[in-house]
Amino acid sequence: MTRIPIVGGNWKKHLDLQGGLGLASGLRNRIGSHRATQVVVYPPYPLLHPVFAKLRDSAIRVGAQDLHPGPEGAYTGAVSAKMLRSVGCTSVLVGHSERRSVFGDSDHLVAEKLSAALDAGLDPVLCVGETLDERQASRTFEVLARQLEVALSGRRAADLGRLVLAYEPVWAIGTGVTATPEQAQEVHAWIRGRIGSLFGPAFAGGLRIQYGGSVKPGNAAGLITQADIDGALVGGASLDAASFVGIVHACSRG
Repeated sequence: MTRIPIVGGNWKKHLDLQGGLGLASGLRNRIGSHRATQVVVYPPYPLLHPVFAKLRDSAIRVGAQDLHPGPEGAYTGAVSAKMLRSVGCTSVLVGHSERRSVFGDSDHLVAEKLSAALDAGLDPVLCVGETLDERQASRTFEVLARQLEVALSGRRAADLGRLVLAYEPVWAIGTGVTATPEQAQEVHAWIRGRIGSLFGPAFAGGLRIQYGGSVKPGNAAGLITQADIDGALVGGASLDAASFVGIVHACSRG
């Protein structure tokens, strides 16, 4: 089954308005009409609409780094799925490792956020991954099974047509250490098999699974050649237009 690669650029808490618009312009000029790979950028909240406006007529989509699971209400500092849709977002990251480890998002909160994204018509990128301690304790698959099953509990395959998964080994995020293509493929294949056991092999075969963890132009091609790796969720390298474009092209399959 052909799966269109997807590359996401998570800008995290970087760039002011001028810097964000400059990066968006650089990406538009280089890959604004590129469609062999689906490209999504995830600016900080204040930059979402200006970046969307800059990229409006291009093939590059705009997503948010997080969302609050509830509708409008007395939630100071929170942003709802409806708000994200209203400023041009089509996608949202859910359960990123920094949300889990720094902000304390539990598996159950991640599940609520996933539901909110799906219910609002956003494309959720569900992030899962183990810490270094968990990997060294041979608990990788135990951790991933828990994260997946809590997040997807009660869902049917028919509910999840917009879902993308991202495997991000926490020990490889921002450390300069990347899982080898073989290590990443082993986990991606396991995830696809687990999803198949939950929702059937046909659904699992069409599901896109990104790899996230110190992805750079130099290692992206080796990762994307693996059978179950369908793109990349990029952190630091997404802040440099040339580096990010290099990753996008490396991940193209046609």
